[in-house]
Amino acid sequence: MAKLAVYKRLIKWTLVVMLVGCASERAPKYEDTYSGNGNIQNKPTVSSSDFSVQENQNTFSKGNYEALVLTGVYANSIALHSFIQHMVQKYGFSETYLNGLFSRAHRLDSVIRLESPDPTIGPSKPQPGSWARYRNKFLTDDHISNGVEFWRNNADAIQQASVTYGVDPEYIVGIIGVETYFGKNFGKTCIFDALTTLSFDTQRRSKYFTSELEHFLLMTRDEAFDPLQPQGSWAGAMGYGQFMPSSFRSLAVDFNKDGRRDLWHPKDAVGSVANYFSHSGWQLHNPVTKRATGPVNDPAVIELSTYEGTEFWYTYPNFNVIKKYNNSNKYAMAVHQLAQAIKARYQQAYPG
Repeated sequence: MAKLAVYKRLIKWTLVVMLVGCASERAPKYEDTYSGNGNIQNKPTVSSSDFSVQENQNTFSKGNYEALVLTGVYANSIALHSFIQHMVQKYGFSETYLNGLFSRAHRLDSVIRLESPDPTIGPSKPQPGSWARYRNKFLTDDHISNGVEFWRNNADAIQQASVTYGVDPEYIVGIIGVETYFGKNFGKTCIFDALTTLSFDTQRRSKYFTSELEHFLLMTRDEAFDPLQPQGSWAGAMGYGQFMPSSFRSLAVDFNKDGRRDLWHPKDAVGSVANYFSHSGWQLHNPVTKRATGPVNDPAVIELSTYEGTEFWYTYPNFNVIKKYNNSNKYAMAVHQLAQAIKARYQQAYPG
């Protein structure tokens, strides 16, 4: 009888070990992720080349973030608890998944400072030469040379995007040059941390950033991104074209047809920027701006300050399309002039 009891115990422990071993196995290339419609489907895991900065990027599974309760720096945030319930009830997210995810969030003091300037400092007054200083940041030989190289390396995608969306190719390149120096400066801030901080630790635009955080979580679910991996600007802009999450979801395109919209991939970025311009009303081969000889009583004429005096420019509808990307006359003019400079050098280097 004693030997029989020992034998039964050995069988029991063997079965336990086998079950534990089976439960710990994971598929090496795919994992369960939520699709946009709330169903679970298999999607490829995030690869090490998807983002500009990668650390420990192996596989992403929502199970990595499961937690019964919210802990960490936002554990006592009533606003965050309410936001989690909103995402659960409206979009079918798992509460334990969001608890685990937000338990890993970091409060970024640098982001708070950038979003909440010192109230004793009033709005800055226009300074003489402000346009000249702004222009000199982008109209450099390096910017133009790198723009030509980016165009050459992605010529097929740029031409295809131009034809597909009816956008002049040099402006696709110009936007990417001004936004991220052709992918050399994506930004190094964790988008999840930035948007969480802006949503729950600032006041000025917290409603807007909470909406962007909502779009970001939906974006990462739809595209099977690990939410802690994407990096970009302190305000939450991402990829070559610096799209905010809401713009990503509505205007980003899978231009290389690999099953994922990835704005850190140049081809997807090129197509997405062109799509953004198209939706904003770009008119192919139409003018953007033209120099005026002096002050003109016309709302379409803008003034830009240089060290030599004020420049006056007629602006056309395409100029305002660029401003929908960033509502600044100096920004739109920088995109225009950089685009034209790159186009001239590209055509010289690659005639025809």
